[in-house]
Amino acid sequence: MPLELDRSRTDIVLIVDDVPENLSVLHDALDESGFTVLVATNGESALARARQSLPDIILLDAMMPGMDGFEVARRLKADFSTRHIPIIFMTGLTETEHIVAAFAAGGTDYVAKPVRTGEVIARVHTHLASARQMKQARSALDAFGQATLALRTESGRITWQTPLARKLLADYFPHENHGDSTPPALLHWLETTLAALRTTPAGTPLPLHISHDSRRLIFSLHDQTADGEWLVVLREENDAAQIEALLAAFPLTRKEAEVLYWVTQGKTSPDIGDILGSSPRTVNKHLEHVYEKLGVENRTAATKLALARLRG
Repeated sequence: MPLELDRSRTDIVLIVDDVPENLSVLHDALDESGFTVLVATNGESALARARQSLPDIILLDAMMPGMDGFEVARRLKADFSTRHIPIIFMTGLTETEHIVAAFAAGGTDYVAKPVRTGEVIARVHTHLASARQMKQARSALDAFGQATLALRTESGRITWQTPLARKLLADYFPHENHGDSTPPALLHWLETTLAALRTTPAGTPLPLHISHDSRRLIFSLHDQTADGEWLVVLREENDAAQIEALLAAFPLTRKEAEVLYWVTQGKTSPDIGDILGSSPRTVNKHLEHVYEKLGVENRTAATKLALARLRG
């Protein structure tokens, strides 16, 4: 059970360090700045304290005897109850590989030892503000039933997802362990998309389409958060719903709407005939009626108008 703490008046900071002098300096500085401060002196107690108290942010020593800070961070990020907590590493190891290891383990930021308390407090305020904004945004997405997820390319793991996104992933990837791990097709698309954007920053990312029977799940890259997570929006489409949308948008018969829908999918008249059990000639007759009702002259114009209405 989470430790009952008064969160209405102060933010909670957990400091993890095996050196008492470091704990004392940081504890006093943060306490004077108005934070509620908790401490842990090793990896095991850090995990227990984090799960019990659910702090708003963690200051984590990278190098400790026994379980080091990198392993502590990995375990916190693997736990659903603690993965959202920002982690600032404190390390005297400033070589590139150690910095990379800190971020790969789930760190939000790092400060070099010996720490400067003013810098630490400034970074704590910054990351707390970012975490609050993200929490508000995620709560809004949950409330409005949006299908959105956040993932990290370094670990290949989904760090957060709305209930609808979780359901859609389970529907479209039933045989993959998708709970926290990213389906390979989604991860490959994201890595390819990001590589393309590095080459052409002004380019428009192409969505990923995953088909399942008459339904399609469409993934669109949205944005990158301040914590380095990539936000991906999911949208499900299915043939029946799209045809109903065309019927609602235009004065068409059902058969005309079906023909128009398959035209928007790039199908030829013989293809549409096979799908609908009609001859190509009958399909073309329906198309003539569609052109007349939509006030257009050809497939291209009809497709453009129909897609604009569907996407709108």
